[in-house]
Amino acid sequence: MTESQPPMRLALLPVSRLQQNCTLLWCTKTMRGAFTDPGDELPKLKAAAEKLGVTVEKILLTHGHIDHCGRAGVLAKELGVPIEGPHEDDRYWIARLEDDGRAYGIDGHCFEPDRWLTDGDTVTVGELVLDVIHCPGHTPGHVVFHHAPSKAAIVGDVLFQGSIGRTDFPLGNHQDLIDAITQKLWPLGDETAFVPGHGPTSTFGYERQTNPFVADRVLAGN
Repeated sequence: MTESQPPMRLALLPVSRLQQNCTLLWCTKTMRGAFTDPGDELPKLKAAAEKLGVTVEKILLTHGHIDHCGRAGVLAKELGVPIEGPHEDDRYWIARLEDDGRAYGIDGHCFEPDRWLTDGDTVTVGELVLDVIHCPGHTPGHVVFHHAPSKAAIVGDVLFQGSIGRTDFPLGNHQDLIDAITQKLWPLGDETAFVPGHGPTSTFGYERQTNPFVADRVLAGN
């Protein structure tokens, strides 16, 4: 490993018919990693980790929707690793994974995380330390994972390139979502790049300039 090697690398692995961005993140020093939001297509995910030479040591979840965690419990058992996240306020969603799976055509299995996360917690992956930020609104227990040294965040369905998470699901709250984005994500810095739950990556600065829902000029006019 050269001195210029970044401490963390990411591989985006879209899964399910909803093309949800599962992410494999890993510590380049130890080659130990974690899957975030492995909602479906487990053979594809395991093959990617093997190809990259990453030893998966845990699963991290942003929230409890079927496309993000429908098969997380199955994968955890297959790999013999723990599940960390989301916040316990998403217990409602995890409890209904089997029913939602039938509705969305995704194989859903209920599970109990090994660790519920709260705002201000940290999670480790290899020698990496990621901050946990509770960002409710899309779901009440949604969390974001932020690696400050890499200026990178995995935000699930809080924010997208050019859009924001839906809040018309049960327990959603539009104002909570706007507050989470502006009060918890924007302070992380304009240069911070983020992986959304669906679609292409972006930066907080770009969204502050262009996002039709949460750009600074849009919110200033409200």
